[in-house]
Amino acid sequence: MQHFKNLADMHRYNGFPMPEHPLFSIHRCTRNCSIGDREFTSDFYMIGFKKIKSGVIMYGRTKYDHDNGSMMFVKPRQVIEFKTVEYEEDAFIMFIHEDFFHGHFLHTEINKYAFFDYEANEALHLSPSEELTIWDLYHKIEAEYQNNTDEYSKDIMLTHIDSILKYSQRFYKRQFINRTQLSGKTVSKFNDALAAYFANGLLLAQGLPTVHALASQLNLSSRYLSDMLKQETGKTAMELIHIYLVNEAKNRLKSDDQRVSDIAYELGFENLPYFSRLFKKETGVSPNQFKKGLVN
Repeated sequence: MQHFKNLADMHRYNGFPMPEHPLFSIHRCTRNCSIGDREFTSDFYMIGFKKIKSGVIMYGRTKYDHDNGSMMFVKPRQVIEFKTVEYEEDAFIMFIHEDFFHGHFLHTEINKYAFFDYEANEALHLSPSEELTIWDLYHKIEAEYQNNTDEYSKDIMLTHIDSILKYSQRFYKRQFINRTQLSGKTVSKFNDALAAYFANGLLLAQGLPTVHALASQLNLSSRYLSDMLKQETGKTAMELIHIYLVNEAKNRLKSDDQRVSDIAYELGFENLPYFSRLFKKETGVSPNQFKKGLVN
């Protein structure tokens, strides 16, 4: 599999004009865009906008859907593939080498943007007004990129990239709300998946339920599921798993004469102190104190 360590090799391989900056480049696609018709990886972040008429973009092992203008976000060393992609309108891709962020707050801040870990079918679909916002920022970056580089160029471009990421975060929140109204409450489906995990005996067979396992059942990525649930409930997927387990523990402490350690084990906790800490965090008392309170 082809791996690109520098932008010059990426541009040269695809017949693009050589980049104006060794660590940052942009490419406009007006009708077709052949960025390697085979799988490749790179040391770059990629941020792009597209309206696809035909062809396929693969991110990981998932196809991007083609419904509307949408944003794509790719992190370094993620497998990506373009197959004879033809666009209905202008599209763009930014290539940002991870070293470009050195010395800038985005070097660490970019990790908080979970959408770089979303699956392709969880792309950000923009409204017409949102498209205008993204294109406005792109044109500002393009103008700076085409100018002669000076001491301000990097900071100005990174400021606009930061704005694109912040707006994308905002637009995703809008999308979570809109798509929740269309597809039903994610939290209900999540709780159903949790209940099924218990009912099917997976607790003893596989241990504590993980966000990844439950997300797979819902055909979502872990990060996308957590962000959807955070939008709906104010809590992440892991926090909701903990609440579910503690509620189950409380129910068993009320109705069973078992020891706390036995209940913890049956709930998938091999570490009793961890179970006790989690229980106290959610209820304010330890499992033993909770059980004694019921007796008294």
